[in-house]
Amino acid sequence: MAFGFHTDAAEVVRGIDLSGRQVVLTGASSGIGVETVRALAMAGADLVLGVRDVAKGEAALSGIGVKGGMRVLQLELSDLASVEEFAMQISGPLDILIANAGVSKTPGKHLPNGLDIRFATNHLGHFHLAHLLKPQMAQRGARIVVVSSAAHKGMPIHLDDLQWTAREHFDGAAYAESKSANILFTQEATRRWGAEGIFANAVLPGSSLTGLQRFHGEALKRQIGFIHADGSLDPMMKTASQAAATSVWAAVSPELDGRGGLVLEDCGLALPVGSDTHPWAGYDASIADPETERLLWEHSLELVKTLARRGL
Repeated sequence: MAFGFHTDAAEVVRGIDLSGRQVVLTGASSGIGVETVRALAMAGADLVLGVRDVAKGEAALSGIGVKGGMRVLQLELSDLASVEEFAMQISGPLDILIANAGVSKTPGKHLPNGLDIRFATNHLGHFHLAHLLKPQMAQRGARIVVVSSAAHKGMPIHLDDLQWTAREHFDGAAYAESKSANILFTQEATRRWGAEGIFANAVLPGSSLTGLQRFHGEALKRQIGFIHADGSLDPMMKTASQAAATSVWAAVSPELDGRGGLVLEDCGLALPVGSDTHPWAGYDASIADPETERLLWEHSLELVKTLARRGL
């Protein structure tokens, strides 16, 4: 079956058996996360789901039929202590880690420890979680799937100001740079961990109205183009299940065995950005290079150590 823009997450797992395979997924209580869980549960995966609010998460996932196991655990990615407590509850081989959770616009700009909220949640929390779970992933090899965004296009990270303290803060640009960091992480993780059977790929899910836009407001959604003047959705908008399809494909497709450092979209390789690329699609390779990937990795490691020493 050929997959593409309109593919539903449930279609991707037809004929796939994940029985006995452990999957960890963040941001499982709404939107793309719920639909990713639904598809993986259909395939029989044993699921460990990280959510901010366990009661809300359990309510959102209550209607999903589970063939394997499902645990819903508290996880606040912007708090490294919470990340560590979550990771401590995961034992045995880990086959798939899906870094799905993310924030965009938020009421605040920075956490009390000085980190930009988007950098801390979208990149650093997942970076730390992957390191903590690496021993489990190395037991029999694993896939890491990181949900990025087309917002990365034209937005390289600024290594000298990752936390937006020297520049005037703009949450849209800070979000975009954190999504570039997601891509850099997957490419460097594959370079460093591929020999141990751990391969990481980034996903561009497409545009879908989910909890990610909870603070956008109707005016901004219309300004971006998600919603037209007559109230209709733009044809480039996806359902949450369609937006989850590429994450699921990245997690289960046999085509990706032993392959990492890729940017995926519409259940295939993302097309390079060109003059005819839609603003909400395509991969801009200019944001990534091996040296920047290495430096971001080293900086992130040092940042985690520094925060740990300060107890933040």
